[in-house]
Amino acid sequence: MSQLSYYGQACLYLIPTPIGNLEDITIRALNLLKSVDLILCEDTRVTGNLLKKYSIKNKLMSCHEHNEEKIKQKVVEYLQEGKNIGLVTDQGSPIISDPGYVIAKKVIEEGLAVVGLPGATAFVPALISSGLAPSPFLFYGFLNSKDSKQIKELEKLKNLDYSLVFYEAPHRIEKTLKNMIKTFGDRRISLAREISKLYEEIFRGNISEVLEQLAEIKGEIVLVVEGNKMIEDYSHITIEEHIRLYLDDGVEEKEAMKKVAKDRHIAKTEVYKEYKIGGNRK
Repeated sequence: MSQLSYYGQACLYLIPTPIGNLEDITIRALNLLKSVDLILCEDTRVTGNLLKKYSIKNKLMSCHEHNEEKIKQKVVEYLQEGKNIGLVTDQGSPIISDPGYVIAKKVIEEGLAVVGLPGATAFVPALISSGLAPSPFLFYGFLNSKDSKQIKELEKLKNLDYSLVFYEAPHRIEKTLKNMIKTFGDRRISLAREISKLYEEIFRGNISEVLEQLAEIKGEIVLVVEGNKMIEDYSHITIEEHIRLYLDDGVEEKEAMKKVAKDRHIAKTEVYKEYKIGGNRK
């Protein structure tokens, strides 16, 4: 059994692994991979290749989206026995659009220690090299692969003025970009593929311009999309005046209050309260 401990108790360590270049791993990560009693990994062959490069020999157990529920109790029992465990995925940080959440959640619920290490993840280098505003940003991960559901997701995101970060597969990227033009308009984007690998490439420009440059694109993709800069500012008018704009257009009072709440990104109760105080409701 290893001598590792986290404030005197065994720990589940969430360990990032390289997303491409195998040198993108921290000394601490390597030391933990050597020292833990067990490594949970998405694919034993992929993790085995990484360990072989750094001459690390350790016990591996398969942990992926199809068996997390099945093995989570066993992981808890190992920790209760005082065994330290490392959890890795094939590439990048565990849980970020990868397995690990079910295990980590169960361990936390049992009052046991979980520690996440800083390290490789694809969306951070994509964001900082995008040329788009780095903050605030929203990491979304993968959109739904079905057209209708994807468009509904995009509709919910289109008014946010944050930079939006997505992961996408190469065979779906053209369709996704076309759906974004329909929903978002022709915004500025940065499309990074094969980050840290030999054929790393970044396309920047409006969505339509990037679409023209793509031809049978391959590799893992991170897409950074500019936030909505066209949101109308209603701060110069009161809530009452804002509601009146809709009422003058023939919108019913209740619907007008609902629209004002959405425009201002505030709760409907806040609009109702302000409107009532203004003496406009009985």
